[in-house]
Amino acid sequence: MSEKVINKGVRVVMAGTGINLALGVLYTWSIFKGAIKESIQAGGPDAFQWELSSLNDPYAVCCIVFACMMIAAGRIQDRFGPRVTAFIGGVLVGIGFLWISQTTGYLSWVFGFGVLAGTGIAFGYSTATPAALKWFHPGKTGMISGIVVAGFGLASVYIAPLAQYLLTTRGIHESMQIFGIAFFLIVSLFAIFLKNPPGGYCAPGDFACRRDSGNDDRRKKFQDVTAHPADLFKEPFFWMLWILYFIGAGAGLMVIGSVAGMARASMGQNAFIAVAILAVGNAGGRIAAGMLSDRIGRKQTLLAIFLFQGLLMFAAIPITGSAQTEPLILIVVATLIGFNYGANLALFPSFTKDHWGMRHFGVNYGVLFTAWGFGGLIMGRVSESLYAGSASFTTSFISAGVLLMIGSVIIIFMHDKKEKMRIEIRNLSAKTGV
Repeated sequence: MSEKVINKGVRVVMAGTGINLALGVLYTWSIFKGAIKESIQAGGPDAFQWELSSLNDPYAVCCIVFACMMIAAGRIQDRFGPRVTAFIGGVLVGIGFLWISQTTGYLSWVFGFGVLAGTGIAFGYSTATPAALKWFHPGKTGMISGIVVAGFGLASVYIAPLAQYLLTTRGIHESMQIFGIAFFLIVSLFAIFLKNPPGGYCAPGDFACRRDSGNDDRRKKFQDVTAHPADLFKEPFFWMLWILYFIGAGAGLMVIGSVAGMARASMGQNAFIAVAILAVGNAGGRIAAGMLSDRIGRKQTLLAIFLFQGLLMFAAIPITGSAQTEPLILIVVATLIGFNYGANLALFPSFTKDHWGMRHFGVNYGVLFTAWGFGGLIMGRVSESLYAGSASFTTSFISAGVLLMIGSVIIIFMHDKKEKMRIEIRNLSAKTGV
């Protein structure tokens, strides 16, 4: 593998990770939500006048807009390249935050954070993974995907304490203004370094791409497939993945969107620490699951994640329901849930590339990614409504745990026809030294 190619690929991976480090502000919504709730409870002419049950709505709308716009963003990325698409994302996120910095209105926040920022996040996020994957051979798909999307999960490590500081010292509106300008500049800067490989590029170590790989029939067997987005809907495997993504993402987003509220009872103003530490688990799960899936397979890794996540949901019931819960225990459980949730964001892009190829990867993954959005919207909204009525997350955790166990059964019976092929690719690449 030439040093020049390595440097180009690494540069794209770093740029994509940097973009996701800014766009991961989505996972810090629970910090913003806490400030809005305090304003509602304090009252006054300049206070937020929202219903408590609607506190998660901008976040939920952002999730669904993010997911649905991934299809349009993916198409633009596939056609015009990652640089232009990412720049559009930076502009939209910046405008969205500047919009909400001027208002306390519920609909304005739904539009600014939910629609504008959600669309911008989709445009930025859709560029990072495809551009990075194209520079590396299939045996590294899980690892590269995990590293790039880890930036999105890791964002709360710095955004959560920064947001808490700004909200305390500058207030919510000035804080949103600062974030809007900063995110525009960061995403625009990293967009410059995003670049697809030239036409005819063959990644070092890619056995399927080599013209001198010996038996031509064998080489064709491993060649990249090119599935059109319309083909996905005809495959039962796609719908299984969609349902699994809905469950895995919804269960994780339910916790991530409310973790600061859960932690506030025992940690007070330091609840942002739980959000930041959960982000470490979120990012770590993406890298670990991506690398593990390259070794033992996507299906086996996904099954382990679902089973573990389901058990954690049931274990969280007495922990979050107790007034005497130790902060450390809450943080550990939240971090493990974040770890398992993050794993989904590395595995499903890998499934998409393995089964439907890179030519329409942006759109194809965008179609599958709608499951993430609907999971966040539906399970997040249901969770908040249940909590508003009972002041307890017990029913939400039980529901999520049951769904995860059902998902585990689906995975067991799911036939991944590319699993054996991936193992053969890895073995042949190692044997031929490519």
